[in-house]
Amino acid sequence: MIVHPELRRAARHARRPLAAATLLQGAVTLTHLAQAVLLALALAEAARGETARLPLLLGAVLAVVAARAGLARRQRHTAVRAGARVRVRLRDELLAHLGRLGPAHLSSPGGRPGAPPARAGAVRTTLVDGVEGVDAYVSRYLPQLLITLAVPPLLLAALAAIEPLALLGLVPALLLALAGPRAWDRLLARRGRDHWDTYEGLGADYLEALQGMPALRAAGAVGRTRERLQARSAALHRATVAKLRVSLVDTGLTDLAVQGGTAAAALLACRSAVTGSTAATGTYLVLLLAAECFRPVRDLSREWHAGYLGASAADGLRALRTAEPAVPDAGTLRASWAKPPRLRFEDVEFGWDGAREPALRGVSFTAEAGRTTAIVGPSGAGKSTLIALLLRHRDPRRGRITLDGRDASAYTLASLRRGIAVVSQDTHLFHATIAENLRLARPAATDGELVRAARAAGVHEEIAALPDGYATVLGERGATLSGGQRQRLALARALLADAPVLVLDEATSSVDERREAGIVGELRRAAGRRTVLVVAHRLAAVRHADRIVVLDRGRVEAVGEHASLLAAGGLYADLVRAGDAAEGRLAA
Repeated sequence: MIVHPELRRAARHARRPLAAATLLQGAVTLTHLAQAVLLALALAEAARGETARLPLLLGAVLAVVAARAGLARRQRHTAVRAGARVRVRLRDELLAHLGRLGPAHLSSPGGRPGAPPARAGAVRTTLVDGVEGVDAYVSRYLPQLLITLAVPPLLLAALAAIEPLALLGLVPALLLALAGPRAWDRLLARRGRDHWDTYEGLGADYLEALQGMPALRAAGAVGRTRERLQARSAALHRATVAKLRVSLVDTGLTDLAVQGGTAAAALLACRSAVTGSTAATGTYLVLLLAAECFRPVRDLSREWHAGYLGASAADGLRALRTAEPAVPDAGTLRASWAKPPRLRFEDVEFGWDGAREPALRGVSFTAEAGRTTAIVGPSGAGKSTLIALLLRHRDPRRGRITLDGRDASAYTLASLRRGIAVVSQDTHLFHATIAENLRLARPAATDGELVRAARAAGVHEEIAALPDGYATVLGERGATLSGGQRQRLALARALLADAPVLVLDEATSSVDERREAGIVGELRRAAGRRTVLVVAHRLAAVRHADRIVVLDRGRVEAVGEHASLLAAGGLYADLVRAGDAAEGRLAA
């Protein structure tokens, strides 16, 4: 009966409706007691052959039954309302916390040092199934628990006044029914955690398989993945059966105590009736009220099974709610720049947990306000890591990043990230219309502003050619579009945000060279209103940048313009020659 602290905390989201649901549940219980008393009086009068008041008593019984039906309906409605409030508040709280955790929580090496990376499917299971389980636990089990703790002691006191001997059968039985299953609590909790961990893992595996189905088909791994999922499903089945075994022992003890206690009370009541120590009314009251002593216990056992998923998910919910962000949100300044800021990386060093070598070592360069700065280098040079540090998904181990001379950590995370629009290679579009996807950046944007952003990104004509235009509904993750179209829509969304800093992280990797040239031209015209950082492998996208930073193995190898870097030779010239040679082979 010990309530997990996380579930008590969740219940505080709906104190009033839960209190109302508990009071209504108490009123329903009182109707059962009133019915028992009325039936006892009616049976006693019928046993004595006095039938004058029987119609009145039976009519009262029917009235009590009707009242109970109305109260029960109202109680269910109130409990559902309380559960819905708990569910909505808890889910909103967890989603807000996920936003604070940022992408680092769902990527290696985890949301905090030493923690394993969270899996999107596992988080989804916690947010959906776990919270739904908490709803049932809080709205159904907790009110019944309070009734169970309050009603049997009061009934025992009443029965003691009628027939003290009845307590000899009822008290031991109630103690066994309430305390006996507690011997299994620790084992049941362990089995519940095992079951939830397996359930969460299976959910993560299925989501991963669905999202990666094209890759699985291409690799011919669908059959192997199916076998692995079947093995995980079998493990979940075993965990469920193991949990049920312990739960059935719990239920068996409760049923044994209930049946045994009721039978013992009936025998003692019959003995009293035979010896004449109790009148007929007292005998019937003992028989009927003894059964009512155990009704809350039976109901509690039923509601426990309904809310068991919530109890099992409590540890997972607490782990998600208390997960620490990769960076502290201790800044107090709001990043509201009236003009594009000047970005400065000063002796920045960073290494991933568990990596042998740091990803960045002594990186220093400046991205001038209102200009385009390109960051180039071979794979693994640290380009995307720099962007992650700018957005404060991580903090440098040494050095700092400043915006207009202020350390990035001085700004609140929310305002800092609102001031930086990012378009990455792996774009994400939602199952919604094109207009709704674009307006994620600025909900109040007009249709004309949508068109201007789409033109700048080189995708307006293709949108206009669709039967529903900007009202076209996209598939999940933009599955109905090509890779280039998805990237250009994401670019249009970033331009619509009109943030003073624009980051393009391989944002045109899926766009053909002709379109890329047009997009780069538009960005150069818009650069005066933004500080633009461009990360690219394909150097055609950065040749006209105001400044090019060349990274190699986490260090700045060179900084300059395209012509000067090319004339100086070195890594940049090698990259340009390699790119030109690759384009020549493709053209041939």
